[in-house]
Amino acid sequence: MGLSSHLSSANTPSGPAGPPQVTAVVGRHLVFFRDKANSPYSITQPQAYLSARAITRRTRQNIAIQPRDLPVNPAYVTQLKAVPGVQVWYTSRWFNAAVVVCDSATLASLRKLPSVQGTQTLIRTQAAAAAPIAANPPATVPPATPTAPGRPTYGPAYGQAQMLGAVAMHDAGFRGEGIQIAVFDGGFSGVDRLPAFAPLFEEKRLLSTYNFVENNTSVYGRNEHGTQCLSTMGANQPGFFVGTAPKASYHLLVTEDVKSEHQVEEANWLLAAEYADSVGVDIISSSLGYNDFDQPSPDYTYSDLNGRTALSSRAATVAARVGMLVVNSAGNEGSSPWRYVNAPADADSILTVGAVDSVLLQRAVFSSVGPTADGRIKPALAAQGRASAVLTAGGTVVNGNGTSYACPTLAGLAAGFWQANPTLTAQQVIATLQRSGSQAARPDNELGYGIPDFSRAQTLAAGTLLPVAAPTPAPGQLAVYPNPTRDDGLFLQLTPEFQKVALVVRLIDARGRVVVEQKVPATSAQQVELRPGMLAKGTYTCSVSAGRVRRTVRFVKL
Repeated sequence: MGLSSHLSSANTPSGPAGPPQVTAVVGRHLVFFRDKANSPYSITQPQAYLSARAITRRTRQNIAIQPRDLPVNPAYVTQLKAVPGVQVWYTSRWFNAAVVVCDSATLASLRKLPSVQGTQTLIRTQAAAAAPIAANPPATVPPATPTAPGRPTYGPAYGQAQMLGAVAMHDAGFRGEGIQIAVFDGGFSGVDRLPAFAPLFEEKRLLSTYNFVENNTSVYGRNEHGTQCLSTMGANQPGFFVGTAPKASYHLLVTEDVKSEHQVEEANWLLAAEYADSVGVDIISSSLGYNDFDQPSPDYTYSDLNGRTALSSRAATVAARVGMLVVNSAGNEGSSPWRYVNAPADADSILTVGAVDSVLLQRAVFSSVGPTADGRIKPALAAQGRASAVLTAGGTVVNGNGTSYACPTLAGLAAGFWQANPTLTAQQVIATLQRSGSQAARPDNELGYGIPDFSRAQTLAAGTLLPVAAPTPAPGQLAVYPNPTRDDGLFLQLTPEFQKVALVVRLIDARGRVVVEQKVPATSAQQVELRPGMLAKGTYTCSVSAGRVRRTVRFVKL
């Protein structure tokens, strides 16, 4: 990520050694700059700010370096630092912004700078520094407790791996080798001590740590939620507990402040995603979600869940655009009045993961549902999230409930599948896993395309299995069909608001480029034919506009 204007290809963020010492009541804010003019950086020399691995990831997926990849102009950062009372914590390449700590009077001064376009308050009172947490005593590891039927190698993690075909994936030799996964969470207590994670250190597959809440590298003494999530994919203690990607490499990144809930955590998510991009991460596993904040931060409404409003959702979309595979939990609001997925799970072009139980393979009652506010199916896929086996910071195995556990379990599957099919793009990985889903023929807003399966996905990737018949969309629903499609014949089913009015239909590829624009005269018909021409394989967004009314729907070209 762009932690400073000089991040370049370094594998660890730069910045102050710790939180700035402030005594006044201050806030943390995003300061947006007007441009990247006169920058010393260039899109023709990305090695100055992206690692070789990050550049290779883009090249392999035919993704061009764009102005949004350029770091913030260092001169603009210098202007901020020259204002008394300002502490610059981070900078954001993608949003062309800086995260600063200052009071309201100082913020008003920043707004007057010629380089500043605007500001957004993330938290109005600076949270106190977290109290030191005493180290846990050495873990006492209980004997292996394999499930039956199963394999003792996996311990109690066998069932959740087997559900996705990950056991067959491992048998085929794909355990995540060569794949880098960034885990976003609130802390990773015990990871540096538990035998199940020892191979990460011994084999030098724990590549970096960073704490974006406190601006330091300390991640092992805050919270164990990240430990539990990491265990479902990264643990590797045969005979006791083996995750779905036990040979992948990991970056452990703290973005969640477990003491409070404010939009600053979404900014942390953005910064972590930029860091992950810069060091060449392949997959982001994020078991985080936002809609309800502590006062005085405003909550999101359902209409905000369109993938284009929430800060973290916009960040997740850009992360997908630069070729990372973003896997995010759907949320645990399914039985609450909110019900729906949270941000950034509403983002386009990512894998949003719901939870099922281990017996009936039905949606867990707590698993958040879709659609998004603009009508897209959410979640995309599902994995076990009820009675999931996870490791605690103390080294014991417990059963936990939450889409938090379904997400990394499936991220591990994606790692092994991508290892097995390295020529696929991130969006092709998503599309293939969705086609392998247990309800690919009739996706819904409870489990999406269902539970994926490695062996079926492999067959699909090899092109030897006929595609599942694409469903006809339900009446009254804006939809592109057939979806997915193999040929170039497409139809757009219209909702009443788009009938009898002139339309502009745009097809947008995974990099955000408009590849087709078609004007449709006013018609009372319920469907119109689209003429996209020869589309490349991948995921597309169909944008339909009538005056100020705009809706989007996604489809896949195979």
